[in-house]
Amino acid sequence: MKLASLRHGRDGRLCVVSRDLSRMLPVDQLCPTLQMALDCWAVMAPKLQAVYDALNKGDATGAIAFDASKLASPLPRAYQWCDGSAYLNHVELVRKARGAQMPPEFLHDPLMYQGGSDDFLPPTADIPVADEAYGIDFEGEVAAITGDVAMGSSSAQAAKQIRLLMLVNDVSLRNLIPAELAKGFGFFHGKPSTAFSPVAVTPDELGDAWKDSKVCRPLVTHLNGKKFGEPDAGADMQFSLADLVAHAAKTRNLKAGCIVGSGTVSNRDASKGFSCLAEIRMIETINEGKPKTPFMKFGDHVHIEMFDAAGKSIFGAIDQKIVKYAGP
Repeated sequence: MKLASLRHGRDGRLCVVSRDLSRMLPVDQLCPTLQMALDCWAVMAPKLQAVYDALNKGDATGAIAFDASKLASPLPRAYQWCDGSAYLNHVELVRKARGAQMPPEFLHDPLMYQGGSDDFLPPTADIPVADEAYGIDFEGEVAAITGDVAMGSSSAQAAKQIRLLMLVNDVSLRNLIPAELAKGFGFFHGKPSTAFSPVAVTPDELGDAWKDSKVCRPLVTHLNGKKFGEPDAGADMQFSLADLVAHAAKTRNLKAGCIVGSGTVSNRDASKGFSCLAEIRMIETINEGKPKTPFMKFGDHVHIEMFDAAGKSIFGAIDQKIVKYAGP
């Protein structure tokens, strides 16, 4: 099934969305928010599935036209947002561009950071940034929303707790990151609010494209109306989403509604294009000694979407523009 949250209050108003993304039905009388549905998944999922089936058959009353501009993130805020780096091609390029080798432990021990989860951007909202000099970049990813995951869970156990899948724009301010990492304590200012796709879907909606806890479809990104990349999210993925969830749960319990991201989707075949500006800049640095592709400027526009084998949008589109932050 496909679920979304209308913009309403802090935690949204839960909607069921038709498979073809043409209609959506508010179900807040049944279950007010997506977080509540996740907290009571065993009870709520069958009820929401029944609504979804009726909506797809045209038997649901009260449905309205699907409009992504009215939607918040499926989870407008979350208890936890953990982002991994499952595509080692991306990690290798980052290190190669600065003359460093990739440590061998990266092959079996994922990178992961904990991002801010109290204020996600809606999927069609502007991205406010105070200064272009921060080095504004987008990062196209996929992510899982979990149920309760016990500390020390294996990947197989974690896979059973993947409730929903989404797309991600993990906004990065690249020029702020080096100084933060040099302090030895990780990202903070370099990772502002993240945006997710309008719709979250259960893994079964992907059919054969959900394999081994990987989303095996191209992630299509357009920058200012021009195709920037369409790497396959299932290819060259060293760690599955289940692996990343298990990694996040190594020393802690994860509660229902935890979001775990894949990191920037990246293929070794550069002809597929890219999911962030940093990657093409790294290739330019390796090949030419310095980057030539600029970071985003005010007014620039990014569009991130994934399509099924029939060419239909699965999650709806993340569609955002960079704007200058006007201040509090």
